[in-house]
Amino acid sequence: MRKAAIKIDDQVAGWLTQDDQGFHFVYDQNYIVQKDVRSVSLTLPLQETAFRSNVLFPFFDGLIPEGWLLDIAEENWKLNPRDRMGLLLACCKDCIGAVSVEEVKISDQ
Repeated sequence: MRKAAIKIDDQVAGWLTQDDQGFHFVYDQNYIVQKDVRSVSLTLPLQETAFRSNVLFPFFDGLIPEGWLLDIAEENWKLNPRDRMGLLLACCKDCIGAVSVEEVKISDQ
């Protein structure tokens, strides 16, 4: 399983995970109860229940660089271009705009 903190303006807004069942995005409970918060995207409106998908959500997939910049990332970090979650975690820590992605290390228990 892989997990990422999804931040809006450096504040944790939610959690994106990938496991054997696919991708899951859920808003952080502390974030969603605050006043005047905004959703990560129009396709992921504020709600308490988790979103589920077999593929990486289009909004997050759209954060991944394309073209020559993606080629550089794949070569330098030895990333598989089909591993969309891996690309998101490696390339989207400092995105243009308010949203950023920070990998959460999960220890084996």
